[in-house]
Amino acid sequence: MCKTQIQCGVSNRHIHVCQQDLEILFGSGYKLAVKKDLSQTGQYAAEETVKLVTAKSQIENVRILGPVRKETQVEISLTDTFKLGIKAPLKESGDLEGTPGILIVGPNGFVLINEGVIVPSRHLHMNKVNAVALNVKDKQIVSVKCDGPRSLIFNQVLVRVREDFVLDFHIDTDEANAAGLNNSSTVTIIS
Repeated sequence: MCKTQIQCGVSNRHIHVCQQDLEILFGSGYKLAVKKDLSQTGQYAAEETVKLVTAKSQIENVRILGPVRKETQVEISLTDTFKLGIKAPLKESGDLEGTPGILIVGPNGFVLINEGVIVPSRHLHMNKVNAVALNVKDKQIVSVKCDGPRSLIFNQVLVRVREDFVLDFHIDTDEANAAGLNNSSTVTIIS
């Protein structure tokens, strides 16, 4: 059993946008403004927010994460799917095939994406040195344990290995609340 303490990264609903959609939402030539750097190298929470709209409901002030990507992608929690009335599947970031679309509203316009809404699967970011030290490999599925008054074991945790990744366990707000975790919490790999 691995005793390495791995930092938690609790992720609230957010959106990644492509440059074309960013310009429709905020204006021609628009560039995102950095609000706060995130744990992963080069990633940041932008100042900009948008509104997600469905036939059933809407969620305002959804933070954009930068930098821009090749495709627009919306990451929400299971609780958010109930509020919005959509059936977003549990998927790895970037795997958008077979996902629902949504209307995204910005201050200068709106974009209706045909697919791209997911509930992100829980995952571990790490670089190759971390992977060797923890005896895991890219795309492996592991279990991690958190201690404390609401201790539990998270199964089906995807390992993602890339040279620029920083060791981090990413979960959404639903999962964090169930276990009483926050961004200063740690977990350990148990299998």
